[in-house]
Formats: sequence, structure tokens, C-alpha cells
Amino acid sequence: MSLSTLDNLSALKKMWEIRIFEETIQGLFEAGELYGTMHLCIGQEATAVGGAGILKKSDWIVSTHRNHGHCIAKGTDIRRMFAEMLGKKTGTNEGKGGSMHIADLDVGNLGSNGIVGAGFPIAAGAALTAQMQGTDQVVLCYAGDGATNEGSFHEALNLASIWQLPVIYFIENNQYGMSSAIDQMVNVEKLSDRAVSYGIEGITIDGNDLQVVADTVAKAAEKARSGGGPTLIEALTYRHMGHSKSDQLLYRSEAECQQWQETNDPIARLEKKLVQEEGMTETELRQIEAEIRERLTALAQSAKQDKEPTIEDLRTHVYAEEEK
Repeated sequence: MSLSTLDNLSALKKMWEIRIFEETIQGLFEAGELYGTMHLCIGQEATAVGGAGILKKSDWIVSTHRNHGHCIAKGTDIRRMFAEMLGKKTGTNEGKGGSMHIADLDVGNLGSNGIVGAGFPIAAGAALTAQMQGTDQVVLCYAGDGATNEGSFHEALNLASIWQLPVIYFIENNQYGMSSAIDQMVNVEKLSDRAVSYGIEGITIDGNDLQVVADTVAKAAEKARSGGGPTLIEALTYRHMGHSKSDQLLYRSEAECQQWQETNDPIARLEKKLVQEEGMTETELRQIEAEIRERLTALAQSAKQDKEPTIEDLRTHVYAEEEK
């Protein structure tokens, strides 16, 4: 499946859901109603919707600490995500996982991980399961640019290559690993060039162009399903916010941030396409945004009223339960 077989308006609505979800939890955090930290993906919505959003429900994703967009794009319920962030029993992990550990097996979301690079071998293992069981499932593994310098990246890609596993390694190169510019951390022009070392296909794309992302992932998924093995995709994008809530953005200039936000915002680019090619008006676009904002605000307010886990709940989901 590619974006050409999807509805552009539906894709836009999903991208707005992701952005407004994150703006909402940012507000909850600033109001002292949400604890811990979070890693926002505002500015990276196209990599989520064009990646996880075009997979089959039976396909699997493995996500990162910057996971909210991936989860929403794959179909995880937004209200349950709000509840999880608020530490409620009704959350995706019953309030015990928080921002960085959202999982939803019902839609193929194998979960997120706060350990940089930990998803690479997990995805390889899931892909091996699909291969051994003879299903047509594909695994899409998200990771940041900084994770490609972890040993797990190289070990997993080597294993995926020699076993020709049905896995797509999708690198969201948002230009910075925490506060380190990627061009100061590697000595290759493109991170996708590293695929050559493992005998697999590597490609670098515009990660803020939804059509390009969707078409590239669709092609890689088709290849993986037919036994063609893994693909390494590097998607060039940019996070508008800091690495996490404690990041004061002292390592990049305001001019740089402004340029990316004003000229290369993925939502603005898709809206422009809808206006030019499908005749939508600015009024219609703003009405869509307002309706989604109203709906998500209501979901967050509703989740606040849910019950919190009990002390007894701390003892559950620690060990596998014995079958009776």
C-alpha cells in the first residue's frame, strides 16, 4: 500500500491527531498533572503516518522513546494513551509504563523502549518469528539517528541480512541525538550508506514528504513479504521541540528551528497539497484542526477521572502466570 491508495485527508487528520495529542500532554505536564518526562515528535508526523500508518494491522512495529506518533499511526487508542500518560488503570499498560513504554499487541504495536538502540534486536527477533511461522508479517523498527552508533544496530542488521528477515529498519534522522548534531557523530554522508556493509538495500528519503515516506515503506514491505529481506531507510526530518522536557535547546539556533518549521513542516506541506490539488480551503482545514483539538481535549479530560492502579496491581505483570 502507498499513499496513492490512501486518502490524503484521512492522512492529514491522523497527523493532526498526533500533533494535538502531543501539544495536549505538553500542557498537562506544564500544569503539573503529568509526571516523569516525555519525548515529543512534533515535526515528525509524516514518518509515523507514512510508515506505521500504511502497514497491515497484523504487521508489527517496534518503537522508541519518541513513540507517540508511531503508536497513534498504528492504531493504538488515543484515550488509552492519555490514561497511560496520566498513570491510570485504563491505560495501555494499566498506568505502569508511562510515555516511553506504550504497547498495544491488538494492533501490532510491540511496544516502545527507553533504551537507545534496544529495538533493533527485538525487531529482528519478531521478524524471525514471522519467518519461522510462515506468516506474511513485516516488522517496522523505528530508531533515531543516534541509535545507529550503538552496537545493537550493527549486530541486528548483520543477523537480519544473513537470515533475510522481513524487517524494515527505519531511521528518523531528526538531525540531533540529544544535543549532538549527527554530522559531528558520524563520518558518512548518509546513514543509509551503512547498509552496504551488510549487503542490504539502503535509501535516504525526505522524511517530511508523506507521499515519499509511504511509497518507500510500501515498497520495502512488499519486498520483505516476498522473501527479499531487510531494508534500511533513513528519513530526513526535524523535531520542533527539545530532546525531552528538560532540554533548553541551547545547541541549535533559533534561525535553524524557524527555517525548518516555516519551510518544511510535514503538516503544512500536506495541507498545501490538499489546497492546490484537491481544492480544499483554509477555512475547511482550520475547521478540521479545531474539531480534532476539541475531541482530544475531551478525551484527556475524561481520562483524568479514571482510577489509578492499586498497590496490589504492582505485583501483576511481573512474572508469567502459570497456566492452569
